Amino acid sequence: MTPPPGWYRDPHAPHLERWWDGTAWTGHRRTPEAPTAPPAPSLGGTGGAGGTGRAKAVALTTAGALLVAAVVTGVLVLGGDDGDPEAGTAPTATAASSATGPPSPPPSPSEPAAEDPGVVEDQLNGITFPLLDGWVRPEHVAQDDVVMTTDGIYDCPGEGSVCRHGLVISRTVTGSDTASPERIAKDDIAEAADAAFDEDTIGQRPYGGLTSHRVVNSGPVAVAGRAGYFVRWRVTTAEGPGGYVQSLVFPSSVGTESPVLVRYVFDAGRDGPPLADMDRITKGIRPVTDEASGGGVGSSIGPAD
Repeated sequence: MTPPPGWYRDPHAPHLERWWDGTAWTGHRRTPEAPTAPPAPSLGGTGGAGGTGRAKAVALTTAGALLVAAVVTGVLVLGGDDGDPEAGTAPTATAASSATGPPSPPPSPSEPAAEDPGVVEDQLNGITFPLLDGWVRPEHVAQDDVVMTTDGIYDCPGEGSVCRHGLVISRTVTGSDTASPERIAKDDIAEAADAAFDEDTIGQRPYGGLTSHRVVNSGPVAVAGRAGYFVRWRVTTAEGPGGYVQSLVFPSSVGTESPVLVRYVFDAGRDGPPLADMDRITKGIRPVTDEASGGGVGSSIGPAD
């Protein structure tokens, strides 16, 4: 009968024990626990010549046995299991060691925490944005500072290949240490409108060019517990339904507290995202260090037009 799992004398290295799993030999080996040796018999005293000679003979015999065992151990342990003719041979019917099973494998490293599916993090500016229904993390977007887009693409009504119905862009404002969020937002909105709806970075006009604009809302707003300011335009384009663009500025809560500029670009018309998403995203911006925080000075904003 096949012996039960346990530690048995290794057929390849008799001076070691090897784990038999009940079916085959495994790669686990160990040095057997040495039994307690009985007291050595008296050799007739320590002072006589006969006793000394017998003691030397025993010592030489023991040293020789240890040397042979060491050589055999080196050869057999280094040999491994490759081509082991006895890998599937059951151990002899001697009793297994009383020790428990083979060593457990080391625990696997913990998996990294999955991204929160409900937020997008802007690590540079130390803030997170809520990922609303219909919005996704950016994929195949040339701009590095885009934090989210609407799901899907479509053929641009004018020049260019493809367009998206909505973009949210987050960047750090530099060189404006003395400028207020209001001043920065009012200075940025025209540039934001041109970049989104007039001419792109390669000189094409996806919407046929920007023809006019009007201010639909502006004012102070609380963002991530900081006092910010926003300006929103409704733009008309030569082709397509036009759209909305908004510049939002507020002080960062990390580092040197440089102003953070968030641009919103929404297509108008029934295919564009709801205008209320601008307000919902703004209200959902949180510091990375305290996503649960909110509120602050300033007034709330609401959809206009």
